Amino acid sequence: MNVKKYLLTAAMIGSAVLTTSQSALAQEDKNKTWNKIMKSGEIVVGVKSDTKPWGYLNEKGELIGMEVDLAQEIADTMGVKLKLVGVQSSNRMQFLEQGKIDLMIATMSDRDDRRKIVGVALPNYYSSGTNLMSPKALGFKNWNDLEGKTVCGKQGAFYNKIVEDRYNAKVVAYSGNAEAKQALRNRKCVGWVYDDSVIAADLASGKFGEFEMPLKTEDDNPWAMAVPIAEKDLIYGRFISGMQYNWHRTGRLVELEKKWGITPTAYLAIQKDRFKDWLNK
Repeated sequence: MNVKKYLLTAAMIGSAVLTTSQSALAQEDKNKTWNKIMKSGEIVVGVKSDTKPWGYLNEKGELIGMEVDLAQEIADTMGVKLKLVGVQSSNRMQFLEQGKIDLMIATMSDRDDRRKIVGVALPNYYSSGTNLMSPKALGFKNWNDLEGKTVCGKQGAFYNKIVEDRYNAKVVAYSGNAEAKQALRNRKCVGWVYDDSVIAADLASGKFGEFEMPLKTEDDNPWAMAVPIAEKDLIYGRFISGMQYNWHRTGRLVELEKKWGITPTAYLAIQKDRFKDWLNK
């Protein structure tokens, strides 16, 4: 082999090695969160701390709830420890963007604008719609009864603006559910607009005897788990998608609804039937 051919061959080999190395580094960087979790042996999951029974603090100050159970199952399947971080509707996406949490399971409705910020892993694991908790004495019959009235809401909820625009109500948004419900008790508003499933759980608790959910649920919207947007279609996002698929297929989510005293939803029944094993009917 002459000198020119030798140098050309060496250059080609060196380029191939460099390209392979760069590709490996790029893949390592793309799977940044997944690799961090596996290396540290811990996954940090953001869950609600004020939304019973999905994520809330018990008498010992511990985070518990249906979504906490899901976070634990994810950690167990990955073979890592679970660290929980309480989040709010107003900061849950920011916490994920900023790397303060690795995964978000926090009653977040799956919306197009949110998919541009965080990596939504499908299929959706739950669903709810918008409704109102209000004093029985007010006797509300339909959404138009809210016209010109002050309604309590939760910061970061997408339906606050919808209720204002659609029914000409004034929504005063509070940082937490507890604050919003206390404002309702103090008659600072005529009702609390929130997820119907959460309101149903509150009414079933027996602590809101003077209240009701009198309106027809609107804008039913599936809930999403989210990973960093860069990893939605990589190992991490696909793993979370697989977890949700199996929860639907096995009926695990239906079991957890029952465990936490949540009114059974048509959404989970439909998803369980949709993903069932056709050979094991």
